[in-house]
Amino acid sequence: MIYPSIDKLLTKVGSKYLLVQVAAKRSKQMAETGHYQMPESKYKCSKNIGRVLEEVMEDLIHIK
Repeated sequence: MIYPSIDKLLTKVGSKYLLVQVAAKRSKQMAETGHYQMPESKYKCSKNIGRVLEEVMEDLIHIK
């Protein structure tokens, strides 16, 4: 099972396409800077793309 689920993420983001754009941009940011919005021990995923989705689910990333 994927965490967080796409159905729950779509309640936070308007469309799948916007979610992909945001996740790609933030994931690249994480790789370049090493900055995370939660302590690394709180993430369930070990890869940046999964961590971005967790941040979206926790409302740490606000999409305009």
